[in-house]
Amino acid sequence: MITPISDRNRLALLLAGGVLVLAACDKGGNQTAGEKLDSAIAKTEQAGDEAKAKAERLAREAVQKAESSSASAESTIKRETQEAADAARTASASVAATVDDAAITAAVSAGLAKDPDLNATRIDVDTKGGTVMLKGPAPNAAAKIRATEIAKAVKGVGAVDNQLQVKTM
Repeated sequence: MITPISDRNRLALLLAGGVLVLAACDKGGNQTAGEKLDSAIAKTEQAGDEAKAKAERLAREAVQKAESSSASAESTIKRETQEAADAARTASASVAATVDDAAITAAVSAGLAKDPDLNATRIDVDTKGGTVMLKGPAPNAAAKIRATEIAKAVKGVGAVDNQLQVKTM
């Protein structure tokens, strides 16, 4: 048996049907909640992918800069280490030469002091780079020649500049 629809129920059905028709037409461009959610998810995924790509690019650039800085620092350290080693060798050679020159001067002075004709206290002995310079008085030409021979006999002497003055009477 079919029950008759009251006017009131009929009106409610018509209104519901109108709402459904309008919703199906979607003339206003309105999206359903599901469509809006899907659109938001797609936009979020796209923004996430873009952010990930940017982060990866920035990370690669940072690694490249760090590697470049590291290589540059390593090169600078090697260069400066070599320069320091060179300076140390030069300073060491200079100190060694100075010590050698002082040792030569002392040995020549000691050798001159052993000679009975030479007055070692009046002879100035100076050594620079292995070259010995003698200045002062010599009692005779033979003593002057002996002074040169004494200086040349010292280890490390490369040359002798004998400027001793022979006394004339």
